[in-house]
Amino acid sequence: MRNTIKIGKHLIGDDQPTYIVGEIGINHNGDLEVAKDLIAAAKKAGANAVKFQKRTPEICVPLEQQGQMRDTPWGYISYLDYRYKVEFDEEAYREIDRYAKELEIDWFASSWDVPSLHFMEKFDPPTHKIPSALLTDHELLRAHHETGKPIILSTGMSTMEQIQEAVDILGEENLVLCHTTSSYPCPPEELNLRMINTLKEKFNCPIGYSGHEVGLVPSAIAVALGASLVERHITLDRAMWGSDQSASVEPQGISTLVKYIRVTEKSLGDGVKQVYDSEQSSLRKLRRFSH
Repeated sequence: MRNTIKIGKHLIGDDQPTYIVGEIGINHNGDLEVAKDLIAAAKKAGANAVKFQKRTPEICVPLEQQGQMRDTPWGYISYLDYRYKVEFDEEAYREIDRYAKELEIDWFASSWDVPSLHFMEKFDPPTHKIPSALLTDHELLRAHHETGKPIILSTGMSTMEQIQEAVDILGEENLVLCHTTSSYPCPPEELNLRMINTLKEKFNCPIGYSGHEVGLVPSAIAVALGASLVERHITLDRAMWGSDQSASVEPQGISTLVKYIRVTEKSLGDGVKQVYDSEQSSLRKLRRFSH
C-alpha cells in the first residue's frame, strides 16, 4: 500500500483529492501587494496552497555571476543586487503568513540553502519544497529531513540514480516526489508524463507533477496518470518582467485548471464495469439481443 502523507489538513496520496499548488516563486518581483494578489487569485481558483522561493543570495549566486550586470525593473544592476530585490524579509513573510491564514490557504516555500530553510521554519509551514536544481545537494536534503516535516521533491534535470540517492536520504514515509522537466516553458515532446507511472512503480510515496508547459491539458492528464499533487507557476500577467512569467498561468487559467483537475478526478471512476441508472432509458430503447 502506497504511503499517504498529510500536508496541513490535506491527505496526499492515491484516492485522495489532488493537492493543487500555485507556484508564486519570484513572480511577485519583490512586490508584497503583487504576492498578496496572487495568493488571493489562487484561493479564488480553488487551489490548496501557494508556494514561494527563498534564497540567501550570496550563497546561491555563484561568485563569477555576482558582479554580472543586467537590465532590471530597478535599473542596470548586478545580478547579486537583483537577487536581493526579489527576496522578502521577515516582516513581509509575516504579512504573507497572516494573509494566507486569513484566506485559509496553505503556503510554504522552496528553500535554496540551509539558512533559508531555517528562516522558513520560523513560520512553521506545513511542508517544505526542494527544487530540482538542489536534488543533489545532500547537505540541504539532510537539513530538510531533520525538520521532520513532509517534503516535496522535484526531479527535473536528474537521473534515476540521483533520484534514488535523494530518496535514500529523505525516506519515502513523508515524501512527495514530483516529476518535472526543468525547461521554461517546456515543449510537449519533453514533458514525458509517463514518468509519473515509472516513479509510482519504483517508489512507495505519493507522486506529483510540477508543470512548466504552456497550456493546461498536460497537467490534467498528469492527474489521470496518477499524480497526487500538481504544481503550476502562477502570475497576474504573463507579460510581466521575469524569467518564469512566460511559463506561468494567469488567474483565469489557474481557475480553469482547477476545474479540469476536479472533472478529471470524477471521470476516472473505479474501473469496475457497471450499468448506470442514467443508461437505462437508452438501454430500453436501443438494446438489441440476437441469438
